[in-house]
Amino acid sequence: MAQAPNLLNLERVSKSYGVRPLLAEVSLGVGQGERIGVVGRNGDGKTTLLKVMTGQETPDAGRVSQQRGLLIGYLHQGDELDDEHTVREAVLGGRADHEWAAEQRLREIVEELLAGVGLDRSVRGLSGGERRRCALAALLLGEHDLVVLDEPTNHLDVEAVAWLAGHLVGRSSALVVVTHDRWFLDAVCQQTWEVHDGAVDTYEGGYAAFVLAKAERQRQAAASEERRQNLMRKELAWLRRGAPARTSKPKFRMDAAQVLIEDEPPPRDRLELERFATQRLGKDVIDVEDVDLRRGERELLQAATWRLGPGDRVGLVGVNGAGKTSVLSLLSGDLEPTTGRVRRGRTVALKHLTQDVTPEDPTARVLATIEAQARVVRTAGGEVSATSLLERFGFTGDKLTARIRDLSGGERRRFQLLRLLLSEPNVLLLDEPTNDLDIETLTVLEDFLDGWPGTLVVVSHDRYFLERVTDSVWALLGDGQVSMLPRGVDEYLERRRAGLATGSGATTAAGAPGHSSSPGASSAPAVPAAAAGSAEARAAAKTMARLEKQLERAAAREAELGAQMAAAAESGDSDYARLGALSEQLQALTAEREELELAWLEAAELAG
Repeated sequence: MAQAPNLLNLERVSKSYGVRPLLAEVSLGVGQGERIGVVGRNGDGKTTLLKVMTGQETPDAGRVSQQRGLLIGYLHQGDELDDEHTVREAVLGGRADHEWAAEQRLREIVEELLAGVGLDRSVRGLSGGERRRCALAALLLGEHDLVVLDEPTNHLDVEAVAWLAGHLVGRSSALVVVTHDRWFLDAVCQQTWEVHDGAVDTYEGGYAAFVLAKAERQRQAAASEERRQNLMRKELAWLRRGAPARTSKPKFRMDAAQVLIEDEPPPRDRLELERFATQRLGKDVIDVEDVDLRRGERELLQAATWRLGPGDRVGLVGVNGAGKTSVLSLLSGDLEPTTGRVRRGRTVALKHLTQDVTPEDPTARVLATIEAQARVVRTAGGEVSATSLLERFGFTGDKLTARIRDLSGGERRRFQLLRLLLSEPNVLLLDEPTNDLDIETLTVLEDFLDGWPGTLVVVSHDRYFLERVTDSVWALLGDGQVSMLPRGVDEYLERRRAGLATGSGATTAAGAPGHSSSPGASSAPAVPAAAAGSAEARAAAKTMARLEKQLERAAAREAELGAQMAAAAESGDSDYARLGALSEQLQALTAEREELELAWLEAAELAG
């Protein structure tokens, strides 16, 4: 059976800006139904590739051909919405409410992406994130043979990103997407294109397969280079003293991807980091005690208690509007609780990365600013120089002497992160740290955080980053509490779905519309909600709340015992009986915590 022709082809395409070639004789094709992810460093030509593919820009050389009558939907990083239109006009294109609400696919797009955005609102009054979601909704409501998306997950929370991934997998249209969201790449894409140095390398599979395949290509290239160097050394030796003795051939074989990583240590040695953090931080870090937190008419926290210990690495999730940024401000002291108190340990040196990238001094230069702040930063793995960190974060060549005002949004974010890390905090609060960062920079940041021993709290819609750098996930589910989720983001999504299915307000952001409500005017058809949960489910929810408190106490006690054992080992304590007793207590406590987690999961099934 003959293979269907490609929807679109690039044949030896080249494109330059100034003297810099972004694409050099690139040949690619997009087939029917293919889902392709595009990755690469910021500025290496990902967006240029999309524009050339879709005819937005003309190549300097080569040819771009499209199937006759090809319908392409293109989501730009900006938007092309008309400020004079209402959301209804801009997104629904004049469709009556009964038209979009009667069709499940269209209704789902509107409800998921426009939750909280009234259809009769003016486009002019929308925030940047709302405009982005409107543009994405308008595109997805159309019928296209090829959908091209440039950073579609920007301004979407974890739940909306998961929905978008499922929606795109369920579409029959082909897809080409540029994104730094690695979980999204794995969930959606069947191929990965890497744009670098004017070339585009192709790999089968999503992000995980791309990483393994790229590592194997690099290993093979390194082996070839090693053989070449060996030949050169032998030739030089022969020139000096005649033919060398026979040597055995190097043997290296990789039967599976596992061989590539089996000798690598885990990303973080958690016990070592906890020991280092305990020395620097002490036992008390941040305690939120019986706190109420209100912003205007919205109640974000109600009699909430949350304790952060030394070395804790915590991810915080919740729908947009749930109060994640406000909770970070509460932890940092930038926001005072309505009632209750927030206690911070005496040894705490806290730094808070906000979403604002406005520079303090736009005229300052990169290298001079960094060297004036610090020349070295200490981690659990040793000292790292400021200039080395600058290189790792992509500041080389002319970028070292550039003024901060001339940096791009992504470069400012990197510079902001670097300055924060050089201040050597022992508590880090990161609010959407992955915004505007490419995948290469994200891996550098993750690598640095692996050896950073302090207490970490991260708010991020980037699920891969969240799961990569944290050890536990907590959520704002709209019930006024900060709830621990033993199974992480998967559990958060399950609880959100369960809450929406039962019409429970406990999973909706306080004072914010939930995803289950229609965002249109009052005339829009309502989506019926299921009946309230049974008495058994309500009892299970209470059990979950009780178990969560017990799990908190168990985690705090585990940390305390671990600190005592680390301190005893560090001081050379020869009281082996005491160390043995502490070890037995820790093992018993670990077993108890595992039983509590199992009971929590059983209760969650009943509650769901």
